[in-house]
Amino acid sequence: MVQESIKLNTGASIPAVGLGTWQSPPGAVTDAVYYALKVGYRHIDCAYCYQNEDEVGKGLKRAFDEGICKREDVFITTKLWCTFHRKVEENLDISLRSLGLKYVDLYLMHWPCPMNPNGNHPLFPKLEDGSRDLDKEWSHVKTYQSLEKLPQTGKVKAIGVCNYSVKFLEELMPNVKIVPAVNQVENHPYLPQEDLLEYCHSKGIVLSAYSPLGSTGSPLFEEKGVQEVAKKHNVSPGTILLSYGVARGNSVIPKSVTPSRIEDNLKIIALDDSDMKALGGISKDAGVKRFVCPPFGVNFGFPDQQSK
Repeated sequence: MVQESIKLNTGASIPAVGLGTWQSPPGAVTDAVYYALKVGYRHIDCAYCYQNEDEVGKGLKRAFDEGICKREDVFITTKLWCTFHRKVEENLDISLRSLGLKYVDLYLMHWPCPMNPNGNHPLFPKLEDGSRDLDKEWSHVKTYQSLEKLPQTGKVKAIGVCNYSVKFLEELMPNVKIVPAVNQVENHPYLPQEDLLEYCHSKGIVLSAYSPLGSTGSPLFEEKGVQEVAKKHNVSPGTILLSYGVARGNSVIPKSVTPSRIEDNLKIIALDDSDMKALGGISKDAGVKRFVCPPFGVNFGFPDQQSK
């Protein structure tokens, strides 16, 4: 089983397929991480906000202790949460302790959305009217400038962003010294984001796709284009959707705690031009669909989210 990788602007390589840990049920994450490493994954995607990094850490330790892989063989990503935008290294240190690691390979800003660090909830502070308690005196650019100080500490190998539109990247890029290595966003045939992909590639930024299969129980699996390409290659619709992402030069991070699915998600195949054309036409026929739209009260600049 050959796993492709993608070269980052740091010179390091990120495995094309990683195990996502978002919304993985408590108690199941340790075994999922361990099993993933056992069957060949070398890329684990985590975040402080997922509140399961201690379980991820136990899975990593078990695999390392059993000699399945070494720390330096695994690409590990975690993310800065919104309530820590003024305390970047503090949040990183919490994640490192939970994961049982001395460093991570990639540290990402989870959302370009600073929230009140002293609000009424450590992760999702709200105002009295129920709206999100934002830190309006701070900016995502300042946060990224704080991230730029981290590589010299030895605690991170690379830095990057998540959920950045072209608009937000254009705000960021003139004000930074280190080009983000990765922009992790929702990406699949319902949400191809061609403009964003093109922009990222032009700047040497790898696009990493979360929710590459769409949502849980996604209608993507039933789309005619997906079904036809899957039948042609005699593989599952999931394999086609993940292969689509990798064929576009993206890394993909499907999430699962089910051993059979974890293993299946590692099977990437080559797609030809006709396959990509069929998959590329899905959003044109079915319409653009975004599944992850948190109620932050911030316009992140994605074209599909603008008022008609």
